[in-house]
Amino acid sequence: MFYRECSNFKDSYASDMAIFPIPLDRWGFIVMLFMAFVIVPLFASEYFIANIIIPFYCFSLAAFGLNLLAGYAGQVSIGHAAFMAVGAYASFNLYGRLGVPLIPSILGGGLISAAVGTLFGLPSLRIKGFYLAIATLASQFLIEWVIVHVKWISGGVFGTIEAPKMFVFGFAIDTAVKKYYLALCIMALLMTFGKNLVRGQLGRNWMAIRDVDYAAEIIGVNLYRDKLTAFAVSTFYAGVAGSLICFCYLGAANIEGFGVMVSFALMGMIIVGGLGTVLGSFLGAGFFVMLPIAINQSLGSFMEVVPADILANIESIIFGGLIVFFLIVEPYGMARLWHTIKEKMRLWPFPY
Repeated sequence: MFYRECSNFKDSYASDMAIFPIPLDRWGFIVMLFMAFVIVPLFASEYFIANIIIPFYCFSLAAFGLNLLAGYAGQVSIGHAAFMAVGAYASFNLYGRLGVPLIPSILGGGLISAAVGTLFGLPSLRIKGFYLAIATLASQFLIEWVIVHVKWISGGVFGTIEAPKMFVFGFAIDTAVKKYYLALCIMALLMTFGKNLVRGQLGRNWMAIRDVDYAAEIIGVNLYRDKLTAFAVSTFYAGVAGSLICFCYLGAANIEGFGVMVSFALMGMIIVGGLGTVLGSFLGAGFFVMLPIAINQSLGSFMEVVPADILANIESIIFGGLIVFFLIVEPYGMARLWHTIKEKMRLWPFPY
């Protein structure tokens, strides 16, 4: 009975277009920010911060970037991990070799990834659907090959670069909590920017292209410009996410961490979480980051009963099964379930 729009009068366009029109939503968002910025750093263990929360933030950002492209603009990409690798190696070279400050290096890695993503987005002007998916898959293997074989980028065939010591405005980023705040601040700012972006004219153009592209062109949407913009913005987010993963989580750039299975995992995140939603990016990333831990903890007592070959592939089996489950039962993902719950709360106890 507290989740109501009653007495919440809107007397301006700004209040009518608010992201959180219901006060309870605003308070809930403030509580989550307080927990993220205060409670987690104070009470969570270093292992929990470094190995669970930081990758959760990074993959949420990467999933949101892919959601902008596939969920909002309707352009399929199954090579998104390669653009994360571009951002990671670009930021490492900017910071470690060229002496660019850390924050501009991370953003610069995203911009270089956006430039590469725009180049590989050119086929979207002529093809779509399955054919575009194959084209983006080709970009995955091509970018991997270039990174591995160009020594100036990766340092050799193994493609591993250790992260140098990090400093922001003269302060050393040398603990898990400091890396946590770095990842959290960048993720929060980019998520806020992206949320407002999809609510604006560009976001409406993307959704029109996603629904019926030729109808969108008839009403004045520039397909060429907006499709390439979708690739640029999406791969920018992927590049920044790849930089954060290497700087704040792995401590090194390794091409093995951005293989094709990561691209499939990102696609699974937005399918399970919910296409075309910001919340779905968080839910899908949390699902894929925390589910392996839950599986390993729950199957520890079955190691003597379950065959070893099944235990070795149980994560893939569960991931694939759950993706199929969500495609059949709830194609719009977990975000749709949360939206349905909120709609029920707004109407309760009335059935209409």
